[in-house]
Amino acid sequence: MKTDLAKILSVSGQRGLYLYLAQARNGAIAESLADKKRTMFDSHSKISTLADIAIFTSEGELRMAEVFTAMKKTADAGTAVPTSKDAPAAIQAFFAKAIPDYDADRFYVSHMKKVLDWYSEIEKYASFDFVTDEDREKQVEEA
Repeated sequence: MKTDLAKILSVSGQRGLYLYLAQARNGAIAESLADKKRTMFDSHSKISTLADIAIFTSEGELRMAEVFTAMKKTADAGTAVPTSKDAPAAIQAFFAKAIPDYDADRFYVSHMKKVLDWYSEIEKYASFDFVTDEDREKQVEEA
């Protein structure tokens, strides 16, 4: 099954990723990818979908689906994916291989660690086969 990054949420102050389930009167209801526990986030929570997040490169921005795909290709080529607990040099070396044109002035090691945590969760609880904009358009047309 394809993973829709528009429904995968990152919530500021919360560990892990969440699957958007429904709109509540004053917030959103989401389910943790890791333990499947449902949570209601109020309207004051800073919620971002992974589809809305991008990293800076020398040519502009790279959306998370493209970042995860590049990371997966690098891992499939034999390079071990570091964890967020590894040394900053190892993390930077991995991203230099996966995304050679990342903007080092605006994409910090702290950002890289967060992306590595997200990558790990997607790998464990979802798939790297992402829903594309064309897939979303087809769903709208069929509805």
